Amino acid sequence: PALRMICEREAEIAAFVPREYWTVDADAEKSGQAFGARLVEFGGRKVEQFTITDGARAAEVRGALEQAAAGTLAVAKVERKQRRRNPSPPFTTSTLQQEAARKLGFGAQRTMRVAQKLYEGVDFGEGPVGLITYMRTDSVSLGIDAVREIRGVIGRLFGAEALPESPRMYKTKSKNAQEAHEAIRPTSAARTPGQLAGKLGPDQHRLYTLVWRRAVASQMEAAVFDTVAVDLAAGAGNTFRANGSTLVSPGF
Repeated sequence: PALRMICEREAEIAAFVPREYWTVDADAEKSGQAFGARLVEFGGRKVEQFTITDGARAAEVRGALEQAAAGTLAVAKVERKQRRRNPSPPFTTSTLQQEAARKLGFGAQRTMRVAQKLYEGVDFGEGPVGLITYMRTDSVSLGIDAVREIRGVIGRLFGAEALPESPRMYKTKSKNAQEAHEAIRPTSAARTPGQLAGKLGPDQHRLYTLVWRRAVASQMEAAVFDTVAVDLAAGAGNTFRANGSTLVSPGF
């Protein structure tokens, strides 16, 4: 079956026909602030992915837009919305491996080897001290005592405004998850990465910092953004769209 799946996928790749397409962007500026905008309407018709399929047509569209705009884009419409971004749940084995690969460049084996050492304990002079909970888990839930401690650390380090009114509760979506263990978290959130600087190896400190930040962030307030979408007219029937966002409240 595996060979069949590979062969079928190879056949799909071999049968793929590449198609050329072009996008048209404008470099705009307002009050000294530069920003980009993308063409979404040309000649009164919506611009799709394959509306412009070759360089000659792209040059033709560019020339028509420059002539119609005469160096100026007029604001046709402004939409403002507020968007909230919630923190991610604490780490499971798979999400820890993914984030360690993305942010630290660690392979899965390297991540688990370092996590094992942090779990087994590091000797600071009075015997080994385990720094993180068990690193093989599918659960995203945290114990009540752990949540209480994390919320105390947040209040002390980041202020009351960073704390939601009630603790955040996370549930595993997978039906086959083995939830015998908590999510991966520091054994004590009060043990900050700054306190452990110089006491751990470079890999251990980087991975511990990743785990600590994720666990603490999971219990913090959402970040709030003001998003703005602006339609810019380049003559009649031609529209560029620019999107931007401004951080209102940092939250986690």
